[in-house]
Amino acid sequence: MVSVVLAGGGTAGHTSPMIAVAQALAEAAPGTAVTCVGTPKGLETDVVPAAGLTLRLIDPVPLPRHLGGDLVRVPFRLGRAVGQARAILRDLGADVVVGFGGYASLPVCLAAWRARIPVVVHEQNAVPGLANKVSTRFARAVLTTFPGTPLRRARCVGLPLRADLTALARAGLGTRRAASREALGLRPDLPVLLVSGGSQGARRLNEATLAARSELLRAGVQILHVWGPKNLPADHAVLEDPASGARYVPLGYVAAMAQAYAAADLMLSRAGAGTVVETATLGLPAIVVPLPFGNGEQARNAAALIQAGADELVIDADLTGQEVLRRVLPLITSPAELARRGALAQRVMPPGAAERVARTVLDVAGVPAGEVGREDRS
Repeated sequence: MVSVVLAGGGTAGHTSPMIAVAQALAEAAPGTAVTCVGTPKGLETDVVPAAGLTLRLIDPVPLPRHLGGDLVRVPFRLGRAVGQARAILRDLGADVVVGFGGYASLPVCLAAWRARIPVVVHEQNAVPGLANKVSTRFARAVLTTFPGTPLRRARCVGLPLRADLTALARAGLGTRRAASREALGLRPDLPVLLVSGGSQGARRLNEATLAARSELLRAGVQILHVWGPKNLPADHAVLEDPASGARYVPLGYVAAMAQAYAAADLMLSRAGAGTVVETATLGLPAIVVPLPFGNGEQARNAAALIQAGADELVIDADLTGQEVLRRVLPLITSPAELARRGALAQRVMPPGAAERVARTVLDVAGVPAGEVGREDRS
């Protein structure tokens, strides 16, 4: 039996592709033993067991960006975590390690390198994190979500997505559009703009959407507005334009994003890696508004899709109600243009990234295509 260890966590940006690859490995090679390694501080302590996967924990090793006491303690913390990781790899008889970034990834990859276990790295963002930058120096394969990510020997494979999103991408959004709209309280016969600033919401997107709401509804454009759990107004309510019948449906959070995507014709969103890739893989055109601070990562995430003509970019400071109307109305009322952009997006981000990563991992582990597994080395 081949033993694969997947290391990463902290946020959904690391845990979601990790879980997707675990599922793809189980599908591609049912005899494979898959174990995830994370830290007690990350989202992985909830989502990995919920996905039916085995999780082992090591101490977190935050990597400070500034000089100070935390930086002095990094070598000690890293050495301890590497020791914990090496014990786990030895216990599991690991054949290959896959690093997804985050606090757990670097110690596990370093432990694998010291034990001469091959390493595969997957970088989710256009701007790579420090853990993956280090791990790529000794990795057997370096995989990225976006073309042009500045990592040596990198090969762009896309972002591994959950099985439900991959199935929807292959079936087409139209196969679930009417049912999804009805389930969310929207009319099935009118176009839908999906607005979401990510899991926590985005004030700029919320304010601009409110400013444009009345005119959008009057024009027959429905709005599925995901505010973020802490931003949803206490007096929120479903609204319906008396003339057009278009509905405004406000929500704090959407657990089943596949349903929200399927209901939509167009999305207004931030440009986090997950959102950018999910919408593109599904063929859902987007108007993206990158965060105005940080290292420019979000603008880089959207760059390939903007260049291809699939998505549009709006600078955060320029996003007003009038700008929403100027961008949304001509596009959402043109099914042919929406279809053209959706097709372009899927050319940039074709479905099947989880399967491509899984196949690379099995190749590095020495499992020929079509082979379920091999006997345990012991």
